[in-house]
Amino acid sequence: MLNGTDLYVLDIDGASFVKACGGPCTEGCVTLARIGEDAWALGDSKRPDAEPLRFTTAELDAAGIDPARFGASV
Repeated sequence: MLNGTDLYVLDIDGASFVKACGGPCTEGCVTLARIGEDAWALGDSKRPDAEPLRFTTAELDAAGIDPARFGASV
């Protein structure tokens, strides 16, 4: 299992981000991408220069975020 430090060594170049808004947002400001087994990147499309934050599946689950809800492969 990965820890928070290990997640930042994963290469996210070429990661496929999907819109991950929870409401009727039409701008899709929150983005989510699978970056490895049990590893995800969470970005902000309104701040493309900001480095996406990285989380394990367990961390997303604890926050109530289900990647499958947004069409991200689990």
